[in-house]
Amino acid sequence: MIERVQTGVRIEKRLLKVLKGVAELKDVSLGDLIEGIVLHAFEGKAPFSDDTLAAIAELMRIYGLNLTAEDAHRLTEDGATNG
Repeated sequence: MIERVQTGVRIEKRLLKVLKGVAELKDVSLGDLIEGIVLHAFEGKAPFSDDTLAAIAELMRIYGLNLTAEDAHRLTEDGATNG
């Protein structure tokens, strides 16, 4: 058994749209998707198949998400508080 908690996490807007799209594609909740990604990452495993990666690339194109892993520690905000 696990215990889940509700959390407020700030995340880049286009990244969230892509994550929601992947969750919908996989018919899972956003929370379940994030848990799965993190658990795979903790074990050094890739969380997605080639087919899913292709769908992610299309979602990234649709939502204009051009960020990469290299950007992860360099993201800055314009000071807006809406999210």
